[in-house]
Amino acid sequence: MTTRQRYTEVLSWFEQNMPVAESELHFSNPYELIVAVMLSAQCTDKRVNQVTPALFERFPTVESLAEASEPEVLEYVHSVSYPNSKSAHLIAMAKRVVEVYGGEIPDNLDDLQTLAGVGRKTANVVLAVWFGQPTMAVDTHVLRVAERIGLTTNSRGPLQTEKQLVRHIPQELTAKAHHWLLLHGRYVCQARKPQCQNCGIKDCCRYFANQK
Repeated sequence: MTTRQRYTEVLSWFEQNMPVAESELHFSNPYELIVAVMLSAQCTDKRVNQVTPALFERFPTVESLAEASEPEVLEYVHSVSYPNSKSAHLIAMAKRVVEVYGGEIPDNLDDLQTLAGVGRKTANVVLAVWFGQPTMAVDTHVLRVAERIGLTTNSRGPLQTEKQLVRHIPQELTAKAHHWLLLHGRYVCQARKPQCQNCGIKDCCRYFANQK
């Protein structure tokens, strides 16, 4: 199977079987989204969704978060991974958004990456999910699944994976494809024990073919 054939079959299957693919984080505006994505680093979306309602009630705007102290924020996020550094990053992010961007979350990759705690993956999530831009956010699930299926080959990291994926995925599907691969990795193509018997794309999967 050629790379082009594999992409065609995989994308076609997801389009037919998962027409709606969205973030499982809860948010209602770009401020809430970027906070939730920052908190989700090496943490489950379920845990983040348990934390953010009270956090957003206490700090409903980026301006209010910018004025917070680290102990105040830590009180609300102590149950997520790396709570101390995330508390500091959230406040620093909010301060820069207020001071440099007039309280508006930036809508481009370069500006987003100037914010504390915001790397390329987080920036791409915000751009795709809120701003509808054709970006491919590569987290551990996307990295693993893309290589296992055979959408990428010998990728050395998230950036290489991103470049290989966007080279082959049509722009109108790029943002949705991130969710397809992420959710597939979260629930089917799991890290320790991929559920190949429940996988709808196993017939075009390089990993499955090598198990025969």
